[in-house]
Amino acid sequence: MRGQEPGLMDFLLVVWKRRWQILLPTLGLILAAGLASFLLPREYDIDSIIRPSTIFAQNEAGTFQEVVVVDPRQIAGQINQKSYDRLIADELKINLPDFPRLRAENLRDTNLIRVSLRDSDTDRGSAILLALFKRLEKDFNRKIDVEIKAIDAQVKANEFEINRKNLDIKSLEIDQARNRDEMRSAANKLKISEARYENLSQEITDVRKRIDGLEAQQKDVLKAQPEGATAISLLLYSSEVQNNLRYYNDLNEKLSTERMAQEDYKLAMKTAEQQNGQLATQIDRLKSEIENLQSEISLFNEKKARVDYAQLVKAPTPSVFPVSPKKPFIVLMAGLLGLFTFTPLAFLKEYLKNNGPGRDV
Repeated sequence: MRGQEPGLMDFLLVVWKRRWQILLPTLGLILAAGLASFLLPREYDIDSIIRPSTIFAQNEAGTFQEVVVVDPRQIAGQINQKSYDRLIADELKINLPDFPRLRAENLRDTNLIRVSLRDSDTDRGSAILLALFKRLEKDFNRKIDVEIKAIDAQVKANEFEINRKNLDIKSLEIDQARNRDEMRSAANKLKISEARYENLSQEITDVRKRIDGLEAQQKDVLKAQPEGATAISLLLYSSEVQNNLRYYNDLNEKLSTERMAQEDYKLAMKTAEQQNGQLATQIDRLKSEIENLQSEISLFNEKKARVDYAQLVKAPTPSVFPVSPKKPFIVLMAGLLGLFTFTPLAFLKEYLKNNGPGRDV
């Protein structure tokens, strides 16, 4: 073969000639890898799914929807950055170097967080995931408690405002009742005044007639009686006429007084009626404001009822089969490593045998 370029057949002959030098070490390496993979501790994939706490909130469009108290991607990032490892290790009394690596991800298009780890002890791995959930739940629920306290404070503020407005309504209703009493009183007084006015008018008419009659009689006396009797009669008639005139004037004054009193009663009734109208408007406004406050309270209560605390959607669950060590993969890689290692050695030995200084390797 010296001085000639080796061909494919030459390589195959070398492989066949040195086959046991290639296969036996390779088989030994495969057996060693298989034994090592058998002795390595088996690790299981343990995972759980967590849903953060959610609240009922109003968005920019004015509609209400459920929102998480903490962004799931932020939580997953904190877990991946080992923010909880030392706390959980101390809680479960696990050496930090032996603490398995936690992996977290926000499941696509959901608010769910998948947390997983690999551990040979499934009970310990499950305990770690449960401890993580308890810590996250505590953090989530602390934020929820703050929201609930804020909602309760808003409800109490609205209830206080409603009570205050109800007291204002009662005060206005009392004013309305007082105005109605004043209207009824003024109406009764008006009726009495009108009756008195009518009587005075009738009496004035009667006095006027009496005065006219006396004056007519006085004229008749002047025509029929002698001079002496006429003077006495005229004096009597004149005195009677004067008395009736004074009485007539007094009645006119009383009539004017009654007319003014009637105007006052009517004005009082109109004023009370106007005030009651204004009071009714104020009462309607207060009732409308109370309805708005009650609607807000209903919305706050609905918001409180829609609060969802953190949930462990999927409890820590180990995989059915071990995920490590991967025995077939290890054996395959050992076989490939053996072939790629011992085949070149076989060719090297063959080369040294054929080209060495008379030595058979």
